[in-house]
Amino acid sequence: MQEGTVLCFDFGLARTGVASGNTLTRSAQPVTIIHARTNDERWKAVEALVKEWEPVLLVVGVPRHGDGTDCDLTPRCERFARQLGGRFRLPVRTVDERFSSVMVEHGADKIDDEAAAVILQQYFDEQDAVA
Repeated sequence: MQEGTVLCFDFGLARTGVASGNTLTRSAQPVTIIHARTNDERWKAVEALVKEWEPVLLVVGVPRHGDGTDCDLTPRCERFARQLGGRFRLPVRTVDERFSSVMVEHGADKIDDEAAAVILQQYFDEQDAVA
């Protein structure tokens, strides 16, 4: 894996949580929540983050039911991941985010970006496990 910054997205229809991490330290932290009413607003915000952080990799959490089957949002998240790769010409990895929101305190105002950090940390941990 190339050394550098990684951005992670916890995609949602109204809000998308964003976290950043580094391939060297393999640690993740919440960055922001994108509040977008339209796809254009969302993509403008994503583009600004990609320009600011200059990531070498993008990660997208993909939700599934507890049994591993797709839920209503699964295809949209997978499409978002494909579009990220196409728009920014960066490698994109997806992570099963089934339990990320459970690990974040419910009721918190900033749950989406914290969930993105959990997803990214899970990605780093999975990479360590296969190395």
